Amino acid sequence: MAGIELPPIGIGRFQQANGTILAGLLCDGAVYPLDTPTPADTCALFTAWENVWPELECRIAAIRAGGEAGIAVDGLAILPPVEPRQILCVGANYRRHVVDIMTDHEAGSAPGLTREERRARAERLMDHRAAEGSPFAFVKPFGCLAGPGDPLVLPADSAQVDWELELAAVIGRPARRVPRAQALDHVAGYTIANDISVRDHISRPDIPNMGLDWIAGKSGPGMLPLGPVIVPAAMVPDPYALQLTLRLNGQPMQDEAAADMIFDIARIIEFLSTHMLLLPGDVICTGSPAGNGTHYGRFLRNGDLMQGAISGLGEQYVACVAEEIAADAVRHRPFASLAESAGL
Repeated sequence: MAGIELPPIGIGRFQQANGTILAGLLCDGAVYPLDTPTPADTCALFTAWENVWPELECRIAAIRAGGEAGIAVDGLAILPPVEPRQILCVGANYRRHVVDIMTDHEAGSAPGLTREERRARAERLMDHRAAEGSPFAFVKPFGCLAGPGDPLVLPADSAQVDWELELAAVIGRPARRVPRAQALDHVAGYTIANDISVRDHISRPDIPNMGLDWIAGKSGPGMLPLGPVIVPAAMVPDPYALQLTLRLNGQPMQDEAAADMIFDIARIIEFLSTHMLLLPGDVICTGSPAGNGTHYGRFLRNGDLMQGAISGLGEQYVACVAEEIAADAVRHRPFASLAESAGL
C-alpha cells in the first residue's frame, strides 16, 4: 500500500494483485512470505510463537545480509494482520481521558462542586481506582475487523460515529489465571486499533440497569481498523513510551503516551485471564486516550480522513464514506425510556 507509514519489522497479512492472500514478514519495506498450516493464517504463528520468533530473528538477519529477495509492500494491499478468535477491549483506561469526562460533564461528581473541585475529586478517584480497582472490559465481534487503509462506512442511521485510537496487544501463549508479574510473557506483539463507536446507539434508557449496548454501539462492519502489522514484543522495549496520535483531516485530536493508562497491559491480562482463557492471536485493545469526538462535540462525517499512528508501530489511513441503504432497509430504532413512553 503506497503512502502508509510502516515499521521496519512486523508480521501481517497481505493481498497480491491477483487476489492471493499471504502471511508475511515485513522487513524494511518488503514482504517475505511465511509458511503457515493454513494459508495466510498468522494466528498459527502465534500459537507456536516461542519457536517462531527465534526463527524469524535469524531470517531477518539473513534478509538484511542480502540473502533473500522480498515482495515490495507498495504493490500489496494490507489486510488486518491477524484474524483473532477473540477481540477484547478495555474502556475508561486513560487517566486524563476519564478525568476530563468527569470534569466536563459532572459525571460521578457530587452536586454543587466547582469545575476545579470536580477535577480534583476525579483525580483522587482515578488514583484510588488504579490502586484498588479493576479494568472494565468488553468484547467486539470478528465482523468488525478492517484493514488499516479500508474505508469506514458510516451507518446511515447514526449522527455520532466516534473514533478511539488504541494500542492493541496480541497474545502469543494461552493465558489463564496469569499473575501480572508474568503477564507480558504472554504477549507476542503490538499493533494499532481504532475502536469505532456509535455513541447515539450505545445507551439503553429502556433498560437502564443493564448498562451499555455493545452490539448496537460498537459492532458494525469495519468498526475495528487493525494494523498495519504486528510488531514483535521483543522490538518494543517499553510499550508505555509509545505515543498515540490521531489526526482528523490533518488536525491532531488525540495525542497521548500509553503511560497514561490507569491499568497497564500486565494488569489487563491478569484481569482478563482470571475470568477467561486467552488464546494465541487474541487481540486486546487497551483503551483510548483523551480527545475523541465526544470531547469535541465533533463526530465523523462523509469525506473525513482519520490518520491514526502509534510511534514505532506505523499508521492507519481510514477514509469515511456515507452508507447507502435501500428504502426498505431496517434502520436503528432509537432506544427510549419505556416508563416515560408508557406514562409511568
